[in-house]
Amino acid sequence: MSTKVHVGTGMEVGGEGESEGGKEKWKKRIHVYAEKIKKFPRFLWERIWKVGRDDPRRVIHSLKVGLALTLVSLLYLVEPLFKVVGSYAIWAVMTVVVVLEFTAGATLCKGLNRGLGTFLAGLLAFLIGFIANKSGKIFRDVFIGAAVFLIGAAATYIRFFPYIKKNYDYGVVIFLLTFNLIVSSYRHEVLKIANERFYTIAIGCAICLFMSLLVFPIWSGEDLHNFTVGKLEVLAKCIEACVNDYFNDAEVQVTKDNASEDPTYKGYKAVLDSKSIDESLALYASWEPRHSKHCYKFPWQQYVKIGAVLRQFGYTVVALHGCLQTEIQTPRSVRALFKDPCIRLARELSKDLLELANSIRNRRHCSPEILSDHLHEALQDLNTAIKSQPRLFLGSKSNQATNVLALAAAHAAGHQRQQRKDGAALLSSVKTDSSALREWKSKRTSIEKENERKVLRPQLSKIAITSLEFSEALPFAAFASLLVEMVARLDNVIVEVEELGRIACFKEYTGGDDVNVTVPAVDVIHNQLPSHAD
Repeated sequence: MSTKVHVGTGMEVGGEGESEGGKEKWKKRIHVYAEKIKKFPRFLWERIWKVGRDDPRRVIHSLKVGLALTLVSLLYLVEPLFKVVGSYAIWAVMTVVVVLEFTAGATLCKGLNRGLGTFLAGLLAFLIGFIANKSGKIFRDVFIGAAVFLIGAAATYIRFFPYIKKNYDYGVVIFLLTFNLIVSSYRHEVLKIANERFYTIAIGCAICLFMSLLVFPIWSGEDLHNFTVGKLEVLAKCIEACVNDYFNDAEVQVTKDNASEDPTYKGYKAVLDSKSIDESLALYASWEPRHSKHCYKFPWQQYVKIGAVLRQFGYTVVALHGCLQTEIQTPRSVRALFKDPCIRLARELSKDLLELANSIRNRRHCSPEILSDHLHEALQDLNTAIKSQPRLFLGSKSNQATNVLALAAAHAAGHQRQQRKDGAALLSSVKTDSSALREWKSKRTSIEKENERKVLRPQLSKIAITSLEFSEALPFAAFASLLVEMVARLDNVIVEVEELGRIACFKEYTGGDDVNVTVPAVDVIHNQLPSHAD
């Protein structure tokens, strides 16, 4: 009896303890949620402030869109205007929302496409409606159905033409939409519907063009110009950062989690991902009128070519950055032998890239000393430093073969000892290095298939590489070869920049044109990216 009372009491006490623990957990959760809710207004305000601070033009564009929508809303707010336009005012509102883009070039491209598509669709729909109304009822229905099929198929097929897809794809889509909307209303007054739709869309496009071209205009050409300058400066910063990190005394641990937060990674990734941005900005810039003395016959497609060679140059920066994360690293004592010439070469490369950025920014030709003796001297110093350490890069072939065979013998002997412990059959002994190597090759397949007991064992390839006499210099040899490759690819960048200066009639270089450039933060490039997506 006492036992039952004791058990029941224990259960009761245990239940109370569990309930108290549950209450404490709920209190902690509620406290955490309350803290998050309390911090949310500040977090939201910081995010809003950061977006506007990164690019103040975003605030201007937002205000312009709000003002444009206010102006177009007068069509249904003001009674006299509503009596004239009627319910078709919604097409003007839709036009403002769809057409008004961040830059003037994008707005012109979409606005003219929309206007031209609407006009042609209305004209063709009116012509088809006029022919259909002059015929009988049965022939009218068949004729309209056949016309819709043929025009829809033809317009869709035209969209696959590269030139149409690049410049007028949006206009073709609007043409199809408008044509089918008007033709589907053939039982009503087709001419009135076409007129009202065209007028309201024209009003919307006019408001968009007014806001884009005359109220704090933002030009795609200037964005493309500054974007190209930014890419040159970022590549210069990435090169110096990679070389400095490679010869840094402190060990830098880079993992998959923090690799995306690395400024160097963000920098060259922005350059490699810039192809679509360059092409869209160049397309929109081709639609823009001349708005300053710098934009007469400006070769926007040359900027696309410069972007292409910069991406080719950026691939070597990616490989250079990868040398910091390789599995086999050159000892720091060996790196120190080549530190000064490598840092000097990287500094000269960065200096030349910054000079190219300056020449584009100031719209002047490059300095005649762009490939000065300093770059060639730095390259020669690196070559001399490598030649002064021949034992690091050249080893005895007999010693290399002996090292590999001895390694294979040790590896095979280790597996024999393991098999002896498990009661497996053993070979007699390892008499020579060559017999051990053959034994290891014959047993490799059976060992890999063994599943009873999985033992972690080092990779033979990695051990063989590290056992080579010159293996400690191999990673540095790859690093140095990439620096030399950058010097070679720099010539291609200089050629394209000089071609841009020739076509765009840049002013001649004078000594007073030099401007000290501070390499901007890597995030400056990303300010341009979200603003131009269709």
